[in-house]
Amino acid sequence: MAEYSFPKSSRLLTAEDYQAVFNHSRFKVSCRVFLVLAIPSTSCHSRLGIVVAKKNVARAVERNRIKRQIREWFRYWESEKAVDLVVLVRRDAAKLGNQQLAQKLKSLGSDLNRKIGAS
Repeated sequence: MAEYSFPKSSRLLTAEDYQAVFNHSRFKVSCRVFLVLAIPSTSCHSRLGIVVAKKNVARAVERNRIKRQIREWFRYWESEKAVDLVVLVRRDAAKLGNQQLAQKLKSLGSDLNRKIGAS
């Protein structure tokens, strides 16, 4: 069970980490509910940052559910190279169920791996 945990070393923690991904994103994949930005990581493993605006998902319960789904996807997602990711959640995400969110994230993950592998 510990191998699929979400330790601090797997998170983007500071504003500078997020800003680096926003300013220098080399890989972008998106769908109607998510936008994923990524840059090659300075550390030896991938890290994740999540942005869920209250404007886009009003209820805290829904924001937390979506964040849990994104973290769960990230735990199982495997990349060829270490990258820093920021997942931005768009307005329609709260309307989708957990299985639909997982399906969209899985699809975005495979698209992202294809782009990372091509570079």
